[in-house]
Amino acid sequence: MVDYILGVSDPLQWHSENLKMNADHYASWMVLLGGAKLITNVAEKLGVGVHFNPYVTWNNKMLKYGVVRMHDLIQDILNWESFYLSGRLQKPVNMLVDNLDIETINSVNLRAAVSAALLLLPPKFTEEDLYAKICSLSYMGDVRMLFAEDRNKVKKIVQGQFDLFQSMYKPFLEEYEGKDFLRFSSSKNQLANISQDCGLPVTHSHISFLPPTVRSQMGMKIGKKKVISESGKVGNGNELGFGSREEAAKCMQKALRRTVMVSSARQAVSGVLTVG
Repeated sequence: MVDYILGVSDPLQWHSENLKMNADHYASWMVLLGGAKLITNVAEKLGVGVHFNPYVTWNNKMLKYGVVRMHDLIQDILNWESFYLSGRLQKPVNMLVDNLDIETINSVNLRAAVSAALLLLPPKFTEEDLYAKICSLSYMGDVRMLFAEDRNKVKKIVQGQFDLFQSMYKPFLEEYEGKDFLRFSSSKNQLANISQDCGLPVTHSHISFLPPTVRSQMGMKIGKKKVISESGKVGNGNELGFGSREEAAKCMQKALRRTVMVSSARQAVSGVLTVG
């Protein structure tokens, strides 16, 4: 089943026009309008802002489409507020229509995903390990993984779309290599082996690339204090200071796990209330 995400300016208007095409007379249209309001209210107030309609057949293909307010989509891309759609956009997607240049906006999301994954990876790893870690970020704490999802899902996604992951993340890996954050070496099977700088200055750089919402949650746990930047200057007090890379990774992981757990639970309840 192919997933589609439709970013629209007004979800209520979109659902109303969509349902109106199925109304045979005025009375049924009024009922469907009530359904459109229910879908929109539940998605935005109880869920994470997106309503999915699965098992739709079109041109002999099975698809699932999600409708989301464009403002909410952009906020999640930049801030990982629910980490629901931003997590999906960290994996290979095909932009069919892009009136607001979401592909460029999403580059902030992809760079943050690389930094988050690197914080969780050991000093040496493979290129496949990196993409698997990126792919797994949005599944940490997901309630669906407890009972409904394939536990090998991440591995299948990465291995099935490895070339697409490479093309997505190549600019950021080259950027990090240029900063000496990463070092690459080819193995016998032509897949890159990667080693990374795990020092505190680089750790603080990775943290700086994380979305504001994540940094705020991390700050609530450890407090804000002055830290020494890469240039050797003392920070302004608004930076997150960690005594070790392990401490930073653990703190970030807890923040992401909580965000995903809450959003996946809310979306599951939203789906139950709007089914049919």
